[in-house]
Amino acid sequence: MLRSVAIKVVRHLGVVGECNIQYALNPQSQQYYIIEVNARLSRSSALASKATGYPLAYIAAKLALLYPLPELKNKVTNETTACFEPSLDYCVVKIPRWDLGKFHHVSKKIGSSMKSIGEVMSIGRTFEEALQKALRMVESSTLGFYGDNCVVNEEELRNPSDKRIFMIAQAISNGYNVNELNSLTNIDRWFLMKMQNIIVHQRNLESYRSRLNSLPRSLLLAAKQLGFSDKQIAHFVGSTEIAVRGVRHSFALQPRVKQIDTVAAEYPAETNYLYLTYNACEDDVSLHQGGAHMVLGSGVYRIGSSVEFDWCAVGCTQELRKLGYKTIMVNYNPETVSTDYDVCDRLYFEEISFEVVMDVYELESPDGVIVSMGGQLPNNIALLLHRAGANVLGTRPSMIDSAENRFKFSRMLDWMNIAQPKWKELTDLESVTEFAAQVGYPVLVRPSYVLSGAAMSICHRDDELKEYLGKAAALSPDHPVVISKFIMQAKEIDVDAVACNGEVLVMAISEHVENAGVHSGDATLVLPPQDMNEENAHQDKKSV
Repeated sequence: MLRSVAIKVVRHLGVVGECNIQYALNPQSQQYYIIEVNARLSRSSALASKATGYPLAYIAAKLALLYPLPELKNKVTNETTACFEPSLDYCVVKIPRWDLGKFHHVSKKIGSSMKSIGEVMSIGRTFEEALQKALRMVESSTLGFYGDNCVVNEEELRNPSDKRIFMIAQAISNGYNVNELNSLTNIDRWFLMKMQNIIVHQRNLESYRSRLNSLPRSLLLAAKQLGFSDKQIAHFVGSTEIAVRGVRHSFALQPRVKQIDTVAAEYPAETNYLYLTYNACEDDVSLHQGGAHMVLGSGVYRIGSSVEFDWCAVGCTQELRKLGYKTIMVNYNPETVSTDYDVCDRLYFEEISFEVVMDVYELESPDGVIVSMGGQLPNNIALLLHRAGANVLGTRPSMIDSAENRFKFSRMLDWMNIAQPKWKELTDLESVTEFAAQVGYPVLVRPSYVLSGAAMSICHRDDELKEYLGKAAALSPDHPVVISKFIMQAKEIDVDAVACNGEVLVMAISEHVENAGVHSGDATLVLPPQDMNEENAHQDKKSV
């Protein structure tokens, strides 16, 4: 019905190239309204292109240049024409990312006013598989569709928010049935039934707690087909991700590689656009060819990690191809150039996690993997990949860990006689306030692990410090905070450098216009520095 209406509207308006139509549809009565028509590419165009493999912008540009559609080739099959509607034999789930937690007094409700700062796209053979993949893509610390014992609030179930999906998971775990949740959320029963399938299987896994070696192959396979990660399974059976991976390998369970071919496998395809699934029995491409280099992208856009890392990943693959190397890209952001399938020799539209990257590594047998182009997300798994036998190119993973581990880095600075603010990692309120009194206010306080300045705060008094700690996660050995002396009236300097074997080849020094305390992502920078003397510049270069 809506397809027929769209064709009538497009013909009436005489649209050439891409357009999009937004509808309001009553699912009970099939009554609908057209909200708006845009005779242009839109925010959803990239998602639609990546979800189907049909290059909307490319085709729209050709049509604008008066090329007839039947004469344009389907770039995926290289046999059929582009005059067709894509046919899918897989399921795609798109989930936005919100960083609302970075803003004080901001409503967490979502509605007609857009608040997301990025989005992910996952591909699977079942809705359950794709949903769980997508939830982990949005936030790497998320296990999947899991409520983590959150408190269920029916008012929050009625009103969409950035965390409602996890409350729905907990509500199902607490015994809410599909009809009750449909009444509260107005989410279609089909989706709720699929979500219920995940929770039912979660309970099955929990029945094998502390008995991983007794877990039947059939149950493990069913879990993987529903999108459970190794880490997620380990959580429910009381084990470790590495142990679950070992059991999975002992059962010869590994994902299959499938193609996005636009024609649901009805015609042969030459596409290099790939995804992994456990809901298949054979691979669509030849594997273990070797000779390639893997590049890990940055995943979802977030505050502090955006298009700059896409630029890095694309530049890396282009240079590798110029040098004659084959390239394998792993990324899952539909808004990026790095997830265009013609940028690399093989594109895996997949999670950037230890499990998935290591699976691709073992399937493809590349010469090495580059983790430094995608920001913090690939860096976080560099040491795990190294320990599992992957050849991590560039800086050694042990040195990456030495730079990012606060204790190791602090010891290195002391050994090199480089000054640093006094700091401690603490786990209780009394120790935190005692340290603040010892070094004197103001102090900088933050969770022990922090990405792009999230949840950091400068406190000037005891009451501010206690207020911050009250809002943060409960202090404990598992959730420590790092507190350091904040130096007032300091000039903040950024140094970007390229080095080889520990020798700096080229570097650039940027000066913050604002005094220290403004995150570099929010600061105004000047290059070259305008307020640094030669002695300070020399000292910075020496420290680097």
